[in-house]
Amino acid sequence: MTLSTATKLSDDEKLEVLRRLDQFRQWHSLDEKRYCLVCGNLISGRRIQVADGTRGNGSLQLSCPTEGCNAIPMDWVLPTSEILAKVEKLAEEERKARELSPAAVTADSKTVPSHRLREDFMSRLFKFALPFKRNAGLRHIVRAAGPRT
Repeated sequence: MTLSTATKLSDDEKLEVLRRLDQFRQWHSLDEKRYCLVCGNLISGRRIQVADGTRGNGSLQLSCPTEGCNAIPMDWVLPTSEILAKVEKLAEEERKARELSPAAVTADSKTVPSHRLREDFMSRLFKFALPFKRNAGLRHIVRAAGPRT
């Protein structure tokens, strides 16, 4: 399989590509943000990666800019105030945990080995994001099926 290569575009070109390739949400500017259901990060249109397709036919693909995340537009949702509040709460918990000693971390009045901290955080983040991902997939299926008669 051929690896896709990053494509350098002007701001106007990139906005046009986002509008054309993101069938799920409208883009009005590159400064708009989306919440990635895969990695849990807020990403802006400026940071989204545009790459040449892997088939060598010149088709473009969009992907999340977070290292190791392979999310595509259907995995991104508009950041509601509820999502932003939960993201901030998770980030604050992570900041507090980093301030504690690396030997042990206190969570819910219990001492937890520090190697479990990231696993616990990722587990909570995954549980938080899963319903959004399910709903995004269902909406896509319902739209494709059309109205019921």
